[in-house]
Amino acid sequence: MPYEGEYATYRPLHRISECERVKGLLARSKLLAAKSACEPRPVTPPENAAPLPRFILAVDGSYAEVDVKTGYPGAKVGYCTVASVLIDLNLVGKLDEQRPTDPAEFRKTEQAASVDAALPGSNVVTRRQNSARASFREELYDLFTETIVDEDDRTNLLSTYEALLALKPTASPQTCPYEESHGCTARFTVGARCTTCPTCGRPVYSTDALRIHERFRDIGTNGEAFGLVMQVIERLLVVHFLRCFERRNLLHRLTSLAFFLDGPLAVFGPPAWLSAAIGKELMRLNAKVQASTGQDLLILGIEKTGAFVEHFTEIDQTETPGKQLFAARQYMLLTDGYIKGRILHSDSQKRYGEDTYFGRKFFYKTRSESRIVAVIPFLTDAQDSLATDDISLYPQLPAVCALLDRVVSSQYANAVSPLIAANAQAAIPLHLGSKVLTQLARALLGTAEDGR
Repeated sequence: MPYEGEYATYRPLHRISECERVKGLLARSKLLAAKSACEPRPVTPPENAAPLPRFILAVDGSYAEVDVKTGYPGAKVGYCTVASVLIDLNLVGKLDEQRPTDPAEFRKTEQAASVDAALPGSNVVTRRQNSARASFREELYDLFTETIVDEDDRTNLLSTYEALLALKPTASPQTCPYEESHGCTARFTVGARCTTCPTCGRPVYSTDALRIHERFRDIGTNGEAFGLVMQVIERLLVVHFLRCFERRNLLHRLTSLAFFLDGPLAVFGPPAWLSAAIGKELMRLNAKVQASTGQDLLILGIEKTGAFVEHFTEIDQTETPGKQLFAARQYMLLTDGYIKGRILHSDSQKRYGEDTYFGRKFFYKTRSESRIVAVIPFLTDAQDSLATDDISLYPQLPAVCALLDRVVSSQYANAVSPLIAANAQAAIPLHLGSKVLTQLARALLGTAEDGR
């Protein structure tokens, strides 16, 4: 490792590039052999006939790790914030007709709230615990218990999480969370609330089933653990909002609302079991929405970086200067064969993302020619497949494409304005206890007066 401020010079970089081992490795690497079945085929979606949602609820998070003084070296605290921003597209449209827009008036189109958390990092031990890891586990459970997204509903985030926990398969019990610190080798299924290990008798929290504590480090940075907490809360919030609407008998009003989530509709790492549970819960809720409205829920994940974003950029370029493969308003649903043949090499019989995704990816070039990599959820058993690019399986896709045309950003390349707003709020922590759900419910009820 270099000293602070010391950087590599050209000579060692040149030496590495000329190294025989590097050359040999590259010579042994496979080259992509393009197959006709893996050729990109952009298609224009059908025109959207249904009214677009009036509201968008965008969810995005961020986290940071800061040094603190506890008397022990390297003590750190992790700060996570997940922002929810409600955007009224009707107000945005009216302001667009009156450009230049008054910034104060534009801010009225957005209502924001956030879930904020401070979690112990390395060498931070709370008074009731005797290790940083145990402190992290307890604080995570307390965070879920104390987080009340809507003060009128008063249902905590833990209730939604434990509803999903009940859907977790029990065939593979996990090890006791005290295995590393106290040598307990018990294996059991983690249940709801706070229980005890059947062998060592120490406290076990329902959030231990996420197994995020397995990525916690007693010494050094815990960015991975804090990132997993942020990832879980982002996805839990969407399910939590929907369940709250169900309790209020408002599911029939969700034709007026779309959800935008930063990143793919997936859960990675130790909490990946949540993906299947979220998928089952979305299908259950969507069946109720479909029965009362005839439409599916509109939920969208947006990927800003990664292999799929890079691949979309690459295939859109043709050998003809100035000509691109995708025309404006063309999409491409990605199949399992295409992904494994062109993006992420794999000979696995298991489909791409089977254990981590509760949706499928597609490419879309907007009317303004921005390239968007998005993920739509599996809302029925028939949709839960990557075998075909048949758009009839996803009746909301035309509406999704039309909505992307509406909200694509003119300020940033290949970005959507709802997530830009949510990211801005997540980067500036807001107060706890904001009534985003109350505001949203009132807004949805208000649409009845507009004839929606």
